[in-house]
Amino acid sequence: MANGFPFRYLSALHPTSLKHLSSHLATLVETRLWLKVLIGMFAGLLLGFLIGPTVGWVDQDTGNLIGNWLALPGQLFLAVIQMIVVPLVIASVIRGLAASENVDQLRKLGLRASAYFVATTGVAAFFGLGLAALLQPGRSLAGSLQASATHAEAGVETMAIPNASELPTALIGLLPGNPLNSMAQGDMLQIVIFGVIVGVALVSMPPQQSKPLLDLLESLQQVCMTVVKWAMLVAPIAVFGLMARLTSQIGLEALLGVSFYAVTVLLGLLGVFVLYLTLLFVFAGEKPLAFLQSVRELLLLAFSTSSSASVMPLSIRTAEEQLGVRPSIAQFVIPLGATINMNGTALYQGVAAMFLAQVYAVDIGFGGMLLVVAMAVGAAVGSPGTPGVGIVILATVLSAVGIPPEGVALIMGVDRILDMCRTSVNVAGDVVAAKLMDRWLGDGAETEVPEEAPPAEI
Repeated sequence: MANGFPFRYLSALHPTSLKHLSSHLATLVETRLWLKVLIGMFAGLLLGFLIGPTVGWVDQDTGNLIGNWLALPGQLFLAVIQMIVVPLVIASVIRGLAASENVDQLRKLGLRASAYFVATTGVAAFFGLGLAALLQPGRSLAGSLQASATHAEAGVETMAIPNASELPTALIGLLPGNPLNSMAQGDMLQIVIFGVIVGVALVSMPPQQSKPLLDLLESLQQVCMTVVKWAMLVAPIAVFGLMARLTSQIGLEALLGVSFYAVTVLLGLLGVFVLYLTLLFVFAGEKPLAFLQSVRELLLLAFSTSSSASVMPLSIRTAEEQLGVRPSIAQFVIPLGATINMNGTALYQGVAAMFLAQVYAVDIGFGGMLLVVAMAVGAAVGSPGTPGVGIVILATVLSAVGIPPEGVALIMGVDRILDMCRTSVNVAGDVVAAKLMDRWLGDGAETEVPEEAPPAEI
């Protein structure tokens, strides 16, 4: 038996082997951020489940208190990242535009990127509507909210939609009359427009006049990336705390209450993600597995923070270093995408609108579907890339097609989880767009940003 299977099995469990295994796992965790984030995420889910209403190890008030303190590192992480988002957007957009030194190339990039974002957002919204119409997630609840529709309160403030006569004023309002005020309020669309105007102006100036400002912006960009590097050191702890609080407050009952609706949204998001992989393979020759390996840290962080704006620095770094996108394109397309590219959100709005239409027994018809798509595309432009904004946009879409907006109360219990998933899809869409634009504008090799200083490692 000395050479038999039981002996070999027992010898494999020798303390030396176990020590080697533990050291290997420790090295794996120390060198791979995505694994740290994943461990923090599942540990947070487990702890939140134990202290939440499902298991009830502690009473609800104590559980909320523990969850709020556990979320403190995560809130600090988000605050630090959001603190440098505005200067990073300004520096990235301006340098990305000015680095082209070619107005024709710049115009081509802007038009193609904008058309791509609008087209894919419309496709995502249509896909969401079609999937919900096919699966009918609201069929089991059909008509159940008709009686209480006028009495339910979701506590969601709807967004004002300008009519035809107000549209010129609304368009003028997109220009930042006071850029400093736009920066203070975090109005990302106005900030991007301001950056585009300054970048185009720098392209039109002689190099000796534009170089001092570009050098200053490069230093500002490097400062922002250094701050991001510091923040990423606490990312796993931040993810742990945020997930623990989320699970402790929601519990499994609320998550399972509208499970069919949630599954429909997740299937739709998966379909959009598969579309991204297909576009990359067909037009850029990027293999799906290689892409997933390159962006796994980015998608995990986007999932845990629910904020495409917060992970934008990492999106730029991933596009440049992992996907080989030229900095001049990555630094323009990704900030623009973080502002107007909301494919995951558009799909979610399509599914949610159809779900609540089925619940309220409202027949929106094909014209209503077209209006939902138009509203989803329009509302995505300029919406902030912050957690929870999708539910506000949804209330606006519902009002436009005659569905009581207070119906969002039915889906708010699982909205946080779905928000995390659609944010990952939105962020994936940004880096995919950057890769595609880089391939489609491959003849513009002169648009490369001079690498005077390497980007900060994260």
